[in-house]
This record gives sequence, C-alpha cells and structure tokens, in this order.
Amino acid sequence: MSTLATATAIPDAHTCEQARLTRDARFDGLFFTAVTSTRIYCRPVCPAPTAKRFTYYASAAAAEAGGYRPCLRCRPELSPGDGAWRRGDALLARALKLIEQGVLDEQPLSALAERVDIGERQLRRLFVERLGVSPTGVHGTRRLLFAKQLLTETAMPITEVALAAGFGSLRRFNAAFLEAYRMAPRDLRKQRVEVPGETLRLRLGYRPPYDFGAMLDFLRGRALPGVEVVDATSYSRVFGSIDAPGWLRVSQWPASHRLADDNALRLELHGARPSRLLEFVTRLRRMFDLDADPQAIIEALGADARLRPLLKQRAGLRVPSGWDGFESAVRAIIGQQVSVSGARTLATRLSHHFGQPLPAPLAPGLDHLFPSPDALADADLGAIGLTGARAQAVRTLARALLEGHVDFKPERTLDDFTARWVALPGIGPWTAHDIALRALGHPDAFPADDLVLRRAVPNDGSRMSAKALTARAEAWRPWRAYAVIHLWKDSMGVTA
Repeated sequence: MSTLATATAIPDAHTCEQARLTRDARFDGLFFTAVTSTRIYCRPVCPAPTAKRFTYYASAAAAEAGGYRPCLRCRPELSPGDGAWRRGDALLARALKLIEQGVLDEQPLSALAERVDIGERQLRRLFVERLGVSPTGVHGTRRLLFAKQLLTETAMPITEVALAAGFGSLRRFNAAFLEAYRMAPRDLRKQRVEVPGETLRLRLGYRPPYDFGAMLDFLRGRALPGVEVVDATSYSRVFGSIDAPGWLRVSQWPASHRLADDNALRLELHGARPSRLLEFVTRLRRMFDLDADPQAIIEALGADARLRPLLKQRAGLRVPSGWDGFESAVRAIIGQQVSVSGARTLATRLSHHFGQPLPAPLAPGLDHLFPSPDALADADLGAIGLTGARAQAVRTLARALLEGHVDFKPERTLDDFTARWVALPGIGPWTAHDIALRALGHPDAFPADDLVLRRAVPNDGSRMSAKALTARAEAWRPWRAYAVIHLWKDSMGVTA
C-alpha cells in the first residue's frame, strides 16, 4: 500500500508505482520511496526487493524529515537533483541555487529570504508545499548526504569530511549524523571498500538519457590549451591559484551492470581543499548539466515541428556551461562575430599572455591558469589581436566585476542578469544571453540575434528576424537554451 506524502510536487501515484516497479532511471531524483516497516528511503532505481507498505516523498530532505534513513544499497546521495525545481527563474529554483552555494552555512533563513525578495514565513511555506520540508531541512540533508558520499567513496579523514560537508566542528558533525542516520560516521566507513591512492574519486549521478559524447564534443571545440584538455573520453582542467593549484578530470563512470550505479560521471580531483569540495561538485553538476530532466524538456519542446525530430535523434543532449563565470564572460565577448575556432585562438592568446604559467604541469597539457579580473582590468589586449572595441569591452567587464556592477549571483532572474550586462559598453543582448548560457547554464537563455539560430529554425535557406525568432521561441520557455543547443548541433555538427 502506498501514499503520496507531497502530492503537489511529485508524479502521480500510478506513475510512481510504475517507475518503482520497473526501476525506471528517468525518474531518479524526482521522488523517493520510503518503506514504513524499515524506516528507510530509496531511489526509484533501488535494486532491493519491492516493499508492500511505503510512501512517496518529493525530496530526500522530506523523507529524512519524516524520520527515514537513506538506503545503503541504492544510496540516495547519488541521485540527480529535480531539475524542475532547481532550474530557471522560479523563486523556489533561485532559493535552491542559493542553498547549493552555501548561503545557509553561516547565515540565517532570513538572509536567504531577503536575497530572493520574499518574507521568511512565505519562503518556508513555499518549500513545505513544494518539497515537503523547510529550507533548513534541505540544507541539512544536503550536507549530510554529501558527507555520506565522502565516507563511502573516499579515504578522507572524518575530520576533513566534516569540514567538506560544511560543519564547523567534528562534534557537531558526529551529533548530526548520528541523529539523522542512527549510526556514527565511523560505523558507515567500516562498510566501505578501501580506495587506494591519493586521488579523490566521486560519482556524479545524472538522469538518463545523457549524451556525454556530445558534451565532450562541445567542450573540445572550445578547450583552451594549457587550461583544459578534452580527449575522446574525458574533460580535464586546472583550478585554484598559483600558490595552490589543482586539477580535475571528468569521465564516464565505468559500467557496472547495476542500474543504481551506471548513470553517473566519474570525478577525479587532485589538490582540492576539503572546504571547497561541495562547491566544486556543485559547479560541475551545473557545468555538465547533470540535474536536467530530459522528459520534461522533451515534453515542452516536442510540440514544435522543427525541434521534434532533433529531440528524438539526440534525447540526451544537455546544455554545456563553463567552470568559471569570469572566464566564460570573457570568452563570450571574444567570440562576438567570429567563428568558434577563431574565438578559441584569441582566448588561448589571452590566457597565455595574461594568465599565470604553473612551475610544472599538473598533468599532460595542464600548465596554465586563466587570468583573473585584476590581470585584465588594465591589460593591453591589442597585443593579442583583439579589436579596440572588444579589448575595451573585456577591460570594462573586468572592472565592472571587481566593482560589483555585474555578478553571477544565483538569485538573479534572467531578465535582471542580462539587463545588468547589457548596461556595459560593448555588450548587447546576444552576448548577455551567451554569458547566461555559458556562465550560469541558464535553461532559458536565448541569444535571439545568433545568425546560426536564425537560419536553423526555417531550415530552408532563409533567415528569420530576431524578433520573429523570439516570438517563435516563446512556446519553448522555460527551456529555450536546450532548443539552442539542439539547433546549433544540427546546424554545425560536433563543434556546435
């Protein structure tokens, strides 16, 4: 017998039932099954035998608030986020993004409410209505599940796990973990198979279908030599400072023939401080668009006759974005009215002239840090071949970011974000939306002035006006960025 714990935020009971019985990975993270007899909650893909009495929850946090513990077999910490709630401009989405960036680590709930311009009581009520739990509950569960993943998959000392999960002290972490999961962190670690070596390896789960090859194709065409390396199976890059550099690699998790494990990327981290691990994971989930809900996107865009065959052909296509907001914004300006390869050439020159070379390569092909805003604020960019207007736009961007006139704050709506960027000299709507696409991975970013898009939609040799294209794309909201990626891919092949 089943019940719906938060019926407004999860699929209907029949859909949940079918997804649970068939272990349908398309619904992973969209709901959780809580078994009333064992007081354990699971992902829809859990390989354990199905229970007779259970209830459904909209989020892991809601299940834990109901007194349930995460399954040790299917590991709810590996499920992707619910893309419908975590993407776009809806108030709930912006609040969730702020929680993911750690706003509640050291600030009260009132600070979160203020940043999304709503009363604290109304914000709490919205979370309970949609997710079945308060914002602080979402925050607490996120930290504990990340700690659980680190305890299970890494050899990090428990003190460092506590720091990585955002706890100020080991005592507080032990108490919170014991209260929530009825076991001490060290007891969970006893069940883990030792992982040799110093490399930190983590699973990054996604909801299938996911076209990782297409993601690598996109990133490969834009990879900056020295900063990034993209080969046939992985993406690598440097991060950090000249005093404390590190590097990472993202690849497909090897197939295990276990449904609960297969839909994941593998993250390998070298030189990352524990306090920044959760931030890095959040960045990479956004960069590789791991929380998208392909079925919701297909349903929204599939009504358009131009997009329907593209969605069928590449159902797993995602929106690629960049590692760093400033780097993505600079590259968007450099890419104005030039080809992808031309923009990459100019960006490589900029990186090598004004970035910082590392004393020694961290890995083959990784030996350079992208320049900081300080390095470009007054740089002579004409020396690398930039036109005067673009050189000035890059300098203006760097100064505006340093002075706080523009930013990459997740609480901003798309309209607010683009309006701030368009106010800068040398940045028009196309560039502002391109920055929203590359820096934020915003699902509704739409550079309507893009010539490729204006030719791709008619697909008959003609060119639509930007105004007509914008009108056509109203029906694609709030997933216009996915239409952009599909149309680019169809028009330009692997370098789109």
